[in-house]
Amino acid sequence: MINTGIVLAAFVGMECIAWLAHKYLMHGFLWFLHHDHHQRDDGDFFEKNDYFFIIFAIPGILCLLFGLNAGFNFLFWIGAGITLYGFTYFVVHDVFIHQRFKVLRNTDFVYLKAIRRAHKMHHKHLGKHQGECFGMLWVPLKYFREAQKTAK
Repeated sequence: MINTGIVLAAFVGMECIAWLAHKYLMHGFLWFLHHDHHQRDDGDFFEKNDYFFIIFAIPGILCLLFGLNAGFNFLFWIGAGITLYGFTYFVVHDVFIHQRFKVLRNTDFVYLKAIRRAHKMHHKHLGKHQGECFGMLWVPLKYFREAQKTAK
C-alpha cells in the first residue's frame, strides 16, 4: 500500500510540476522550445516542444535506476509515478487532444471534452506571455460545466 501511495503521490505531484513548468518555464525562458507548439505551420510530425518529453523523462529514469539499484526503495516508486504520468500525458495530450495519431477522436465523456476544450482555450493564445489553462488533467470547472451542457 505504501508503494502504491508513493506512485499516486508522484503522479499527482507531476501534474503540479507540469502546470508550473508549463506556465513559468515553457512560457518563460524556454519559449524558444515551446513556441512551435502554439504556432505550428510546417506540418512536421516532430516539433521542438517534443524535447520536453526528454527533459521530463530524465528525473523519472534516474529515480527508477537509483531505486532499482537500492532494492526497489522509494525512489523506484517515485520514478514509476513520474513515468506513469508521462505515459498519461502522451496519451491525453498528443494522442487525444492534438490527434498526432488518428485515434480517440470522438467522445461523449464530459471529463475528456472538458480537457480538450481547456487545451483549445490555451492554444488560442499565440504569445509567450499569454495563456490560460496550463494544466493537463486538472482544468477549471467552467470547462466541465460547458461540457456537461453540450452533453445534455
